[in-house]
Amino acid sequence: MLAGAAPILALAPMQDVTDLPFWTLMRNYGGADVYFTEYFRVYATSQIDKNILKSVTENPTGRPVVAQMIGNDIPSLVRTARELQQYPVAAVDLNLGCPAPVVYRKCAGGGLLREPRRVDAILGALRDAVTIRFTVKTRIGFDSPDVFDELLPIFARHSLDLLTVHGRTVHEMYRPTVHYEFIARAVAEMPCPVLANGNVHSAENAVAILKTTGARGLMIGRGAIRNPWLFHQIRQHQRSETVFVPRGFDVLEYVQALYEAVCPPGVRESAQVQKMKKYMNYLGVGVDPAGLFLHQIRRVFTKEEFFRVCEEFLGHDRPMPLEQGLDF
Repeated sequence: MLAGAAPILALAPMQDVTDLPFWTLMRNYGGADVYFTEYFRVYATSQIDKNILKSVTENPTGRPVVAQMIGNDIPSLVRTARELQQYPVAAVDLNLGCPAPVVYRKCAGGGLLREPRRVDAILGALRDAVTIRFTVKTRIGFDSPDVFDELLPIFARHSLDLLTVHGRTVHEMYRPTVHYEFIARAVAEMPCPVLANGNVHSAENAVAILKTTGARGLMIGRGAIRNPWLFHQIRQHQRSETVFVPRGFDVLEYVQALYEAVCPPGVRESAQVQKMKKYMNYLGVGVDPAGLFLHQIRRVFTKEEFFRVCEEFLGHDRPMPLEQGLDF
């Protein structure tokens, strides 16, 4: 895949969202070329999360899987990387980009970007321990992109096989415009392929990002949750084919399939509805930019109420490009 000509399309890891059931569903809509697991939390007494490991051992996609770790303790990261390589993973990835405060306050994920020397030591130890492909997902800095000048040589020094760059700082979360110029710099300076991450929301936009950055491919998270056809649409655009545009009933069918996929039998109905609200936070802006859909969805408590609102907004045959809400 890395040696091919087509852009690599990866499904981003999103904790408690892009799990095994969601992967199974995405496959039915065209799917990604490669899937990154939710992150395995790594610390001194950690063990490999069995639920996340199912994405590897029961991989339903037929595509390569990259196992992602998050943590800062070198012996524990090395131990976990060696354990993960005993399973059918294409690569081991280190998360240097998670912007959740509960993560970065522990100096993990994006929090490590405040300590480039520590990043250097971690990458050195992991490169020695990982005998398969070793990859990193990063942001361009913690509270300023100025540190990117220091980070890029560190990444280059440790013979990474792939670098994914989300073109925002940790503090910027998902709100402002993505700084694609920093991704372009990584492409120019890194000896390994680079994936561009941030605000991929349509086939046309995806092509523009690839052209602007020169990246080897794209990692897509929220955009794929909102529009499960996105990977398929990008490939259609690349082949100069007519790009599929879903209609209201198509989106309603997706929501129904999503409910069945991620909410297994035996789970309390209220818990199922709450989990669906998490997915609807990503879908909602594509359904109704004015926010009325999400306003109503957040106030439902039963499956019947949930689908009554969905049918009100999606029970039609009008085209729905699902491209609104560009803060992804």
